[in-house]
Amino acid sequence: MPTRARRNPSPGAQRALNEAAQLADRLQQAGYTKRDIARIIDRDPSLVSQFYTKNKGMAFVAALRQVLVAVQAGGITEVTELAQVARPYITRRATASGARARVRGKAVLITPTGSGTGRVGAQAIASGSTRLRPLIAEAARQGLRLAFTVRLARTGYVHPSGSRIDSPGIRREVTQRTDHTEERSYGSAQTGGFDAADFARRVDTANGDVTAAVHQWLVETGRINPDAHITHLEIRTWRPR
Repeated sequence: MPTRARRNPSPGAQRALNEAAQLADRLQQAGYTKRDIARIIDRDPSLVSQFYTKNKGMAFVAALRQVLVAVQAGGITEVTELAQVARPYITRRATASGARARVRGKAVLITPTGSGTGRVGAQAIASGSTRLRPLIAEAARQGLRLAFTVRLARTGYVHPSGSRIDSPGIRREVTQRTDHTEERSYGSAQTGGFDAADFARRVDTANGDVTAAVHQWLVETGRINPDAHITHLEIRTWRPR
C-alpha cells in the first residue's frame, strides 16, 4: 500500500519569527513586557505585536540588539535608561523607492495659552490610556496645571455626589449617566488644579499607564474604592497665571 503524502504545514506554521520578534522574545524572557519594549523604542505597544503578526520591526533590530546587550552584559535594567541606549540606533523605514518614509508625529495639541484636552474611552482605558501620556508629558515640560474627569460606577465613589470633601470648589462638575455611572471632575482653574509635573512622575512610576496613575491618586486620597474601575478619562491643561 503506497504511503500517503504528508501534507505541507500551513503557511503560518512555516513562517519563522523575524529578527525583531526574536529580540522582543528574548527581552520578554528577561522580564520585560511588550509595553516596556514599546516604551524603549518610543512606539505604540501595538507595533510590538505587529513584529509577530505582520512581520514588522526591521527598523528597530539594531536598537533592540543594543538594548539586549545592555541588559545582559551591561546590567542596565531601567526602561528609561534602555530607551536612551536604543534612541541612536532607531532608523526610519525606507519606502519602495529607497527614500526615508514619513512618520506621523505624536498628536500633542496644546495651544500657546497652555490649553489642551485629551479624552479616552473604554478601549483605550484597557491599554492604560497611553494616548494621554504625551499630553501630560508636554504639560509637565511647559510647567502647566492639570485637571481631570473620571467616569465610573456610582458605587465606586466613596463620597456622595456633590460632596465638598470629594471635589471642593465653586463648580463641582458631577454628571450622572443612565447606565449607573457618574462623571466627576477634579481640579480646575478656580482651585488651581494639579501640577502636571507631579502627575507625569506618577505616570512614569506606573510604567506609562495613565489610568493606573489616576486610579492610584483617587484611592490614595480616599475618593474611590480600590476595586473601582474607570471607564472614561479626560485630561485638561492650562497655563497658570
